[in-house]
Amino acid sequence: MQEILINAGAAEIRVAVVEDGKLQALTGDRTFDSAAERNGLRIGDIVLGRVQRVVPAVQAAFVGIGHDRAGFLGAREAYCLAAAPHDRDLAIGDLVREGDAVLVQVIKDEIGDKGARLTASVTIPGRLCVLAPFQPHISVSRRIENEAERERLLALGEALIADDSGELAAGAGYIFRTAAIGARFEDVREDARRLAQVWQAIMAARKKAEPPATLHRDLSAVERALRDLVHDDTARILIDDAAAAEAARAYCRLVLPHAADRIELFTGPGALFDMHDLETDIYGLSRPRVPLPSGAWLTIEGTEALTAVDVNSGSFTHAHDLEDTGLSVNLEAACELGRQLRLRGIGGLIVVDFIHMRETQHMDRVLDALMQSLTKDGVPVTVSPMSQAGLVEITRKRVREPLASLAGENCAVCSGQGLVRRPDAVAMDILRLVEAGARAAPGSAICVRAAPDVVRWIEEQGASLRAALARRGASRVSFEADATYSHERFDVATIV
Repeated sequence: MQEILINAGAAEIRVAVVEDGKLQALTGDRTFDSAAERNGLRIGDIVLGRVQRVVPAVQAAFVGIGHDRAGFLGAREAYCLAAAPHDRDLAIGDLVREGDAVLVQVIKDEIGDKGARLTASVTIPGRLCVLAPFQPHISVSRRIENEAERERLLALGEALIADDSGELAAGAGYIFRTAAIGARFEDVREDARRLAQVWQAIMAARKKAEPPATLHRDLSAVERALRDLVHDDTARILIDDAAAAEAARAYCRLVLPHAADRIELFTGPGALFDMHDLETDIYGLSRPRVPLPSGAWLTIEGTEALTAVDVNSGSFTHAHDLEDTGLSVNLEAACELGRQLRLRGIGGLIVVDFIHMRETQHMDRVLDALMQSLTKDGVPVTVSPMSQAGLVEITRKRVREPLASLAGENCAVCSGQGLVRRPDAVAMDILRLVEAGARAAPGSAICVRAAPDVVRWIEEQGASLRAALARRGASRVSFEADATYSHERFDVATIV
């Protein structure tokens, strides 16, 4: 059974996907009104940018998109700008020049000191299909494996392209998503019609815009969750904020009428993410050690070049012999590793040191379990054969900043050799406790004492954060900076 839990807090929206009581995916957005977030871009946003620099040596251009860092547009992602788009062997200098205005889309977040990754092959996702204005062909998600269904969807796509009613995007192509399995032509056409309206609005805005300008923002975190995560096996969607729940119902009435009755307003007892002990699970994502049910564990540690994963049998010993022990622990580790990489946002090169096994068939079983675990979210991944020493190399596409970087920063005391939690991450913990205190004692005053940099960050969010807290029942909150408090120490006291 799948449940979707949406925690619409004062300063952030968190979306958790839970299957059979276990956290499988975690996404969200910050909602406070800071200048940095107002100007921020997220994956899926469409921008009219200005080419700042063309670098033939790396076959890429750097495009100003209104951020401190320019976005990165590779030649492969810019081929649709060519006069003959089918020619993918053109150099970047044949596609763009410095000063050109180009329509681009964010496909990868800023990571570290690298700007956002961009593409000129803009796409607009809907519930059932994705509109591809510059790619006039039909394709089907690789996750749809039934050949008869693939053929049926390809035929539906050709019917969309042939539609001459004027309501659909002329010359565009479509990519069918897994949600389209079994969908009727009328449903698919309605989805395509809505996407055409979005595309028309983008093109109209482009005519008036001066780069850099954001022409289209992807849906809010709540709407994205409904569009991308709700499936036939979704039992219910729990939301802990009345306004967010009503916004979700409004979106469902427009796009997912069959899912509207699955939305429930969560009113307690306790906090929404206390269900299934999610907060403990989320807290564990910032720790290197991952306990496994058998008593074994994983250790996940990142370096500049790669992420290293060590599998340790710990207190687990199998009843038969070392080979069976290794197989049991390795299978358990393989099944958990994909979940951990998804939740932690880890990509790039990952090297896993499994417990040594002698039997080839045992190695194959572990690799099969690992591949199943890694491919649940559709992120491109490759897995090498297991070496005789038990090493497996994984490459996983980076699509967002790792959780460790989002929540931590270099420790000044140890000269960058370790990480401490960032002020905003500590502040999020404080704000969640403030909301919990307001629920437990409505109308009471709440006093927060924390390190100066944490209090400073909270106060910089201004009246919008105060208003958000008041809507959540925490209207009487005071924040006191205490220089004697360490960076991560704080107290939240309810005054009855």
